[in-house]
Amino acid sequence: MTSTPLRPTPEAATKLRELGMSLGFAGALRAAVTLGVPDALDEEPRTAAELAPEIDAHAPTLERLLRALGTHGVFEEREGRRFAHTDLSRLLREDAPGGMRFIVLWATAPWTWQAWPLLADAVRTGERVFDTLFGKQFFAHLAEDDPEAAETFDRAMTQSSRITSAPVADALDLTGVASVVDIGGGQGHLVHTLLERHEGLRGTLFDLPGVVAGALPELREGPLAERCEIIGGDCRESVPKDRDLYLCKNVLEWDDESSLAALRAMAAAGRPGSRVALVQNLVEDSTELKVTTAMDLFLLLNVGGKKHTAAGLADLFGRAGLTYHGYRPVPGTSLHVVEGTV
Repeated sequence: MTSTPLRPTPEAATKLRELGMSLGFAGALRAAVTLGVPDALDEEPRTAAELAPEIDAHAPTLERLLRALGTHGVFEEREGRRFAHTDLSRLLREDAPGGMRFIVLWATAPWTWQAWPLLADAVRTGERVFDTLFGKQFFAHLAEDDPEAAETFDRAMTQSSRITSAPVADALDLTGVASVVDIGGGQGHLVHTLLERHEGLRGTLFDLPGVVAGALPELREGPLAERCEIIGGDCRESVPKDRDLYLCKNVLEWDDESSLAALRAMAAAGRPGSRVALVQNLVEDSTELKVTTAMDLFLLLNVGGKKHTAAGLADLFGRAGLTYHGYRPVPGTSLHVVEGTV
């Protein structure tokens, strides 16, 4: 018995065409940022012919780029073929508070165009593809062979921290906490926010030595520095001992063995009753499910990592010797606080 093929609806066909062309949309976004279009366009709408000389572009082709991005709400085409900013395009400006310029540049970095076509291989094997492409692991490649990508990554992480540090600080319960270590804390935006808000709190910024070398100046000199210790190290090997709260924000997204090693290091370093708080994008209850699931595959490609489920993290907590207590959302973000104790 043969079945009659279903005739696709126009809406379904259009949706699949859009998904199939989504690489082109990402490329258009990267091109606009790379050319500096968001910074060249001020508050008054302008034509492509007016913008082109300022960014060294071909005016008719620039108009095509702006039109394509306008279909996604990045810029708006107005009467007279003039283009204006939107809420989206303003976030791509260098001077935008809470901007996302480098987050976009990182998501569309040149290496990604080589990695995404190998996703089928990663799905077959469950293994990352980055090492095969570049001959070494992801972070080693950035540090040794691709300084531009390394800088973009660092600046993207900094932008992300600036956007989320305040709501995360609001969501954390620091009752009874006198000392906190921010593991994988980068330049220290989150620990800086916590120290500003809680006068009696002592903080530790912990990350790889090359990362904490760029810690915020306020954590090195001045009143906050008196309450902040800066330590370099690898959290998969050991972390500072005897802290009340071990805090990790968007760090444990490697393969399970690496994440488990970090959790075991916290379990070994903490006192009985020390708290562990992971600030993560969970697959459950995500307010940005399309972004979260795409990032899950992105992590698979580059480091063999994943975006976790609550059940998966509960299992890792138990295997590390930690007691898992559950999770709750961070209001105003796509993040969750996942909590446990030593």
